Amino acid sequence: MPTSKINYVGELRTVCIHLQSGTEILTDAPTDNHGKGEAFSPTDLVATALGSCMVSIMGIKCRDLDIDVKDSTVSVTKIMQAEPRKIAKIIVELNMSIAASDKNKTILERSAMTCPVLLSLHPDIEKEVVFNWK
Repeated sequence: MPTSKINYVGELRTVCIHLQSGTEILTDAPTDNHGKGEAFSPTDLVATALGSCMVSIMGIKCRDLDIDVKDSTVSVTKIMQAEPRKIAKIIVELNMSIAASDKNKTILERSAMTCPVLLSLHPDIEKEVVFNWK
């Protein structure tokens, strides 16, 4: 079964539908590429998926460690390359809501670095990951 359906609605916009849940995401081309920049661009979604995946994998590991990282936040910065136009670098800053032991920090940071999105991104994309612990 397909994962999603995408409807091109004109003016460089799409509506992406997650078929299992029915959740929708609107995308718009960025202002530096003929769009209005009024929603996530497709490359924004790629970069955002990385941050979301990393903190989610940490959340899975936290269950095993009986740690709660609820209210942690992730800041993602996407840097584009002009020629050819593609993502050049993604900076992910994970701001963890807890003060963890050195052992647990190591376990959680290593787990984040095994996230499927990170492992799926092209090696030419520079990835900078920063962990900030309370």
